[in-house]
Amino acid sequence: MEEIRADYPVVRLRNVRTVFGHHVVHDDISLDLRRGEIVALLGGSGSGKTTLMRVMALLHRPQSGYVELFGRRPGRGTSEMQSLRARMGYMFQFGALFGGFTVRRNVEFPLIEHTSLPRRLIEEIAQLKIQLVGLDPMVAGLMPSELSGGMRKRAALARTLALDPELLMLDEPGSGLDPASARSLDELIGRLHAALGLTVVMVTHDLASVQRLADRAILLHEGNILADGSPRELLGSDDPRVRYFFQLELKKSQSMSSRAAEQVS
Repeated sequence: MEEIRADYPVVRLRNVRTVFGHHVVHDDISLDLRRGEIVALLGGSGSGKTTLMRVMALLHRPQSGYVELFGRRPGRGTSEMQSLRARMGYMFQFGALFGGFTVRRNVEFPLIEHTSLPRRLIEEIAQLKIQLVGLDPMVAGLMPSELSGGMRKRAALARTLALDPELLMLDEPGSGLDPASARSLDELIGRLHAALGLTVVMVTHDLASVQRLADRAILLHEGNILADGSPRELLGSDDPRVRYFFQLELKKSQSMSSRAAEQVS
């Protein structure tokens, strides 16, 4: 595996422009993500957070600009793209577990597709990953439909970790979870980040999660990066557009918490 200098960006974007039809999603975005960071991508609906993460993960090619991963700028060759993607783990917003597979089979899937390991070893690795994310070993034989929302998220995370990625990308990891389950998932992500030396990028609307986890937050607005800094720096920003975003998100969070409390009572 090709090594990069410790101070070299794990992800480097330069002059990225993304367009869907006549809609410009990103206009000349450049940024670096450093090894070991937990970075939160923030922005209102339609600001292009998930699309930007998909660009980083080589799942969407921008109209112009370029992406470097681990010090390499991928060409169009399939083998090179696959070798870079194998160093990343991507967890989709709703987990995207295969409904017809057990949890173990879901976690085994990347190992079957991308390695030539013996079947017995694949089964052992999958079981270890399931336990790594805090699930009971017995959960391995269950179907996704038999799991709670929090358990499905953990199962999806176990599959994301199957190939031992260096870069972990999480799309709204806490969405659909109650506050206690979201906090528990954040704590798990934090432990995995520390134990495995991961670089983490996450798209989220959850400001509590950002404050608990993120070293850095990047706020997207009208196709550009409006703010980039620590969560504390963004929360204390003098820019009225940044303040408005956080005030709006805080109101949404309070409204959701009130509705959840009413349902419990």
